[in-house]
Amino acid sequence: MCTSVVEVVRAEGAGKSEGGWFAVTSAVVSYDHPHHALLEDAITIDFVNPELGPAARVAVEITLESAKAFADALARAIAGAEEMEGRRGQ
Repeated sequence: MCTSVVEVVRAEGAGKSEGGWFAVTSAVVSYDHPHHALLEDAITIDFVNPELGPAARVAVEITLESAKAFADALARAIAGAEEMEGRRGQ
């Protein structure tokens, strides 16, 4: 069963694929059957630049539990970065 759980956001940064570094313009987060991970379902995170074609893609397929831990770590890193940025003007 396909879940149709898909979120797309604009992203600015860079990713590295077989062809080298490329500009990332969006991120796609979904929950569905993975293509490579040996899991029933997975959270898939793709950092892409559609204008550069299918080679401009960095993807991971992780368990739901791993995704939750990743989201928590990302939130902590963002909070720490925001605190540091807030102190720069002082």
